[in-house]
Amino acid sequence: MISIVIPVLNEGATVRQVIRTVKKTARKVEIIIVDDNSRDNTVEEAMKEGVRVITSSQRGKGISMREGLMAAKYDIVVYVDGDILTYPDNIVELLTDPIVNDEADFVKSYFQRQAGRVTQLVAKPLLSILFPDLAHFQQPLSGMIAGHKSFLSRVQFENDYGVDIGLLIDMHVLGARITEVNIGKVENAMQTWEQLSKMSREVSRTILHKAEHMNLPQENLETLGNINLIREQMEYSILESIDKLHKMVIFNLDEAVFTEDYMELAAAAFDCEVSLQQIQEHYSDPITILEHTASLFRDRNLAELLEVADAIDVVPDIKSVVTELKKRGYACGLVTDGFECVARHIKNKLGMDFVFANRLHLYDSVATGELTIPEYFLQHNEEGQDALPHYNKRHILSYIADKYHVMPQNIIYVGSGADGSDLLKEAGIGVAFDSRIAYIEKVADKIIPGPYMLPLLSIAQASPEKFRLKLPPISKKQVRRIGIGGLVALAGASLVYLATRQLKKNEELINN
Repeated sequence: MISIVIPVLNEGATVRQVIRTVKKTARKVEIIIVDDNSRDNTVEEAMKEGVRVITSSQRGKGISMREGLMAAKYDIVVYVDGDILTYPDNIVELLTDPIVNDEADFVKSYFQRQAGRVTQLVAKPLLSILFPDLAHFQQPLSGMIAGHKSFLSRVQFENDYGVDIGLLIDMHVLGARITEVNIGKVENAMQTWEQLSKMSREVSRTILHKAEHMNLPQENLETLGNINLIREQMEYSILESIDKLHKMVIFNLDEAVFTEDYMELAAAAFDCEVSLQQIQEHYSDPITILEHTASLFRDRNLAELLEVADAIDVVPDIKSVVTELKKRGYACGLVTDGFECVARHIKNKLGMDFVFANRLHLYDSVATGELTIPEYFLQHNEEGQDALPHYNKRHILSYIADKYHVMPQNIIYVGSGADGSDLLKEAGIGVAFDSRIAYIEKVADKIIPGPYMLPLLSIAQASPEKFRLKLPPISKKQVRRIGIGGLVALAGASLVYLATRQLKKNEELINN
């Protein structure tokens, strides 16, 4: 059995064809797509092929490769890129035959194309000086590789363009048997000069870094010390351009998306359900409960955490409802007391836009047991900033208003009210979904009995731009604020306006 890992980022146009190509193998395989938090339809397209899709905890190909390795169940692991449409039908056999035949532990690919400028001008010259045993490889930067999991689990996955050359060097240092195979003609997109410049810096940095750890002659390193090793930092917004949107639906992941409790199932899977129950019974402060709960998951890797999430059924029509809401101009996202890495994974599977969640600390994609509660869940007491903040998810409404200029009256919140009714009360429209709490009917603006989310589309009416009269909808909260007398006056004013308008029309007809 073989595990095929395909790291992807914004490759919705090509990922299905890549999956279909690797499926043509005669060998039994599992296919794992590791999404690097794509902004396009990559996840949706991949899921159409019935493969496993996981979401990387942090952007970067190296982390995606490592987390794919963690999720892989078999000893032989193959990596292929998700943006190449010219793979041969036997790509899996070509990469794995030397391993299956016990001729190699690690396989690099080369293909019919003139070697790139970074390979010729940076990688090969450095290898010839610092690692001469690797200088014969035709394309040391190729990302189509295969290896024994027992070897791959011992190497360092660089999180930039240096990942592929780094793997080759580490495998060599470990004493792995390495071979190179021809996979035919491969065509991929040409890179810009800016990308090539970045690649050259990161490839050279990786080779020099590996050489330093090998205690190679100092004079060689000093000769190469003038090479520019600046690493560019890349930051991405979790909320993915939400500041351009003006209408929002926030789903409570635990109450309106998952059909079972994630924390309870994860605790059961990791044999710590008794400890979780004791924490919940012993402590009352939400922050303390969250911090102690996070400690239960110490040493669990991301693949294990996401596997629990993938085993939970979601509300049957949630994905189609989200798709329609986005067509109507709504930003859709999740809020949860749980872990951000899990919520982002579900966000990507459902095609949502953003996540509000607590950040479980991961080191090398393994949980440290520590947790960071983001500022948008913390509300400071009126005494001032020196007072200890208290935990309240309602605070995200003011956070969204301040940072993204989306007012609470333009936000629909969907939850059951099980973890508090504040968001149901304060959002423009609070929707109670499948709630079994008696008083929620008095708090929520709308009720959806479940198990389907479809009625939400009637609550979230089409964009007002489609109508000539752009009057804001009046929710039940606004009715209570205006009062019955105010509504009567408003209705009376409307009747006077219509009557006056009709009289003018009649006068015009008489005069004509």
